[in-house]
Amino acid sequence: MADLTLKAEKREVLGKKTRFLRRQGITPPHLFGHGIESLALQCNTAELKRIVRQGGTTRLIDINIESEKHPHSAFIREIQRDGVSGRLLHVDFYQINKAEKITADIPIILVGEAPALIAKDNMIEQLLNRIRVACLPDKLPPQIEIDLSPLAETGQSIHVKDITLGKDINITTDPEQIIVKISRIKVAVEEEVEVAEEAEAEVMEVEAEAVTEAKTEAGEESKEQAQ
Repeated sequence: MADLTLKAEKREVLGKKTRFLRRQGITPPHLFGHGIESLALQCNTAELKRIVRQGGTTRLIDINIESEKHPHSAFIREIQRDGVSGRLLHVDFYQINKAEKITADIPIILVGEAPALIAKDNMIEQLLNRIRVACLPDKLPPQIEIDLSPLAETGQSIHVKDITLGKDINITTDPEQIIVKISRIKVAVEEEVEVAEEAEAEVMEVEAEAVTEAKTEAGEESKEQAQ
């Protein structure tokens, strides 16, 4: 998969004044990381949104800075948005060395259909959303697809050890961890048990109150006879 490319310029407008850039359709990102001091950049907001949408945090991005001969290879480290409007405010890019291995948490995407779901009392449980891998930056997969078609019966599962990503990619997540499994729907049964337990508790409470009242009445009768 080809690297994404982003055009950027060095930025002189800093601090609160960057709000004026945003009004002009310009977003102020930063670039930092391997072998570089932090650089304040600015780029077209629409173009940056496209990069964020396509790249996420696992696609390698070539940042071409105006007046520099060679691009900077980086990943998106952090994305900041307005809490109310969701508007893109800032992006941090982390520069890497393509010759050095990195570790990253890769999102899991479920694909296909599990035959076990034909039974209405079965359901899919996804217990793991990401898998950690170590590899060279240009080998990093943007996502890991898990095929559900082998799951034909209740209780079947897919573990981390069942995933193969290639000899150049090392999975560091515990191989025994379950990614996804087929379970029976227990909501109705649990509700029935809960109702039964509540009813039993109410009966026991009523019986306890009755015993207490009986003891109280017997005690009062004993006092009257003694008098």
